[in-house]
Parts: sequence; C-alpha cells; structure tokens
Amino acid sequence: MTTDSGRVAGSSDFTPTREDKFSFGFWTVGWQGVDVFGGAVRPPLDPVEAVHRLSDLGAWGITFHDDDVSDFGTSTAQRLEQLAPFRKALDETGLVVPMVTTNLFSHPVFRDGGFTNNDRDVRRYAIRKVADNIDLAVELGATTFVAWGGREGAESGAAKDVRAALDRYKEAFDLLGDYVVEQGYDLRFALEPKPNEPRGDILLPTIGHALAFINELERPELVGLNPEVGHEEMAGLNYAHGIAQALWHGKLFHLDLNGQTGPRYDQDLRFGAGNARGAFWTVDTVETGGYDGPRHFDFKPPRTEDMDGVWASAAGCMRNYLVLREKSRAFRADPEVQEALKASRLDELAQPTLAQGEGIDALRAEAFDPDEAAARGMAFEHLDQLALEHLYGVR
Repeated sequence: MTTDSGRVAGSSDFTPTREDKFSFGFWTVGWQGVDVFGGAVRPPLDPVEAVHRLSDLGAWGITFHDDDVSDFGTSTAQRLEQLAPFRKALDETGLVVPMVTTNLFSHPVFRDGGFTNNDRDVRRYAIRKVADNIDLAVELGATTFVAWGGREGAESGAAKDVRAALDRYKEAFDLLGDYVVEQGYDLRFALEPKPNEPRGDILLPTIGHALAFINELERPELVGLNPEVGHEEMAGLNYAHGIAQALWHGKLFHLDLNGQTGPRYDQDLRFGAGNARGAFWTVDTVETGGYDGPRHFDFKPPRTEDMDGVWASAAGCMRNYLVLREKSRAFRADPEVQEALKASRLDELAQPTLAQGEGIDALRAEAFDPDEAAARGMAFEHLDQLALEHLYGVR
C-alpha cells in the first residue's frame, strides 16, 4: 500500500518530497547563533545558497522577512536589484515562496513596536513598510502574509494604554486589508501570537486573544492565525488544542513548527526535539484536521553547530515530522485503538447532545441516574497508553 506522497506504507522511508509541502524561514537556517549573551558563531548565509541547500534536502518552500533578502531602507529599485539572484535561484530549483513577513522589531526605530508604537510617525512608517513588502510578496507568488508583533507590548503599566493600542492595531490591519482588496491581491494575513519576549508582555499573546481581535476587524475574512509551537507552550498551553480551535474557526492560515520544553524562554528547537508527546499530537491534528497549508519550520540551529550542523538540523525537522506522521497513521489504523476510541465514547461526542426538534422539556422528561453514570469509567488510560506505545515504537 502506498501513501498519498507515493511512499510505501511501513517502509520507514522518511525522505521528504515536494508533496509534503515543507517550508523554512530563511531566518532559521540563516541564524548566526546570536543571543543576548554572545555574538555570531556562524558566517552570514547567502539567500541563494539557502534556496539551493533547502531544495537539495527536499524542502518545498522558503519564506523571509523583507530585511532578510534586502537591506533595511532600500528603495524599490534597489530591492529588486538585490533580489535578482534570489529569484534566479527560485527559478533554478523550483522552490516556492508561500509566505512573506515584515520585520518590525529589529531596527531601533521599532523599540516600542510598529503598529502600536506610542510615536505616531513610527506607526505611519510601519504601515508603509508592510504595504511595500505586500507588493513584493504578491510579486513572488506568496498568498499568506504573517504578522508577528514581537515589539507590540510593554514592560510597565503606565507606558501603554492597551485599549488605545488595540485601536491602533485594528486601524493598521483595516488599512492593510483595504489595500489588499483595492489592489486585487490574492493574499491573507496570519497573526502570530506570543506571550512575551522580547517585550515583557506582548499584545495578542495567545491564539484565543488573536481570534477575539480578528472578530473586531473590518475585514475579518482576510485575517487568520499563524500559531507557533514554542509560543503557545511558553504560556503553558496545548499547541495541538490551539490549532484545533483555529481550524474550528476556519482561521488556521499558516503554522510554525519547532520544539519547546515547557514554559521558559523561546527555545526554537528543531521540530520534535522538545515536547515529543506534544509533537505527536500536533502532527496528528495537522494531518487529520483538514489543514492543507505549508508545514513551515521556524526553528534556530543551536550555537553549538557549524554550517554542517545547520543543515543536519533542518533535515531533522522534516524527518521528525515524517516519522510522527507515520506513527499517527499507524495509531489511527490500529484495530485495538479503534476499539479503545469506541470504549472512550468518542463517537458519542460527535453526536449532537439534543436531537433535532428536542428542547429543554425533553431533557426534563427523561430518566437519568447520576450515580449510575458516575460509576462509568472513561477508559482513557488504555487509549492513551496505546498512543504512547505507537509513539515509543513498540506497536
């Protein structure tokens, strides 16, 4: 039996193909290992080399911030000139650019954010910078524009009027949404939540906050989510549950995969190299929940690695996803698991609680023994053990 990607089921061939739709941010493999305690440990990476190396590894796409592939503050003509070798590499390899984003956090001008900066002039510049990059994104074929507001926040209470800041956040996305529609672009925005770091508290810190914000926009249909594993787990939240809710709302426009071990700093480990149990359920949710977008990796190869280690880390992200996908499929196909799902009454959860035409009176009229119902076990432990045994590779 073969899988949708042409692999033989059970063959343990975890070689990625373009059909897997794996994509990487240029800033991941291009990260030089800089952190707050130390400078670069690796040389700058040429975007052209990144395209070719990722293509050789079996990736499908590459993404970038505007300042990753052209110098900050360049004119349109200069940017197009600087991008020419990158575009040539895309043509040579067949790699695509499914998503683009804008850097509103690195330059000192954004020390208090972009869209919610207390300085009105900076806010105006930030919107213009994003609009310019939207033009580039569409020209390169991107259909998703990710917005991570890493500097949109505060460290102290009096410094930021949160309600006014949310007004300005909404204003920015309303203006940009109008721009996309007026230009006739096939482009949607994806908000990327994060609770903290680099700001003490970042606005729209979780999937739930971002969903509520989207509902207040003038064009909510144009705005969805780009949740990241590490960002949700930094807040002690369940990433698989979060993307399931985003799917339920029809708002999972993109996702960022990496590894994290609990609520600490943003580790950006390679995917699967942190919370392995969470990674298993993440892949299971992505593969069974109806998501058809890129499997995008937003990780950072550790400072310990040279460039060979960078590419080994990138390859590991894809391999780990494919390993977990095979385990998820085996779990779902296991007859004992299917029986355990029935014993756990998952099939009942899919049924409406009231039949069509029933109301509260029908509930009041029926006989129900709470003590008898309370004595029923849910059989969850057996089901969970089966999942772990598939994850551990003993089934």
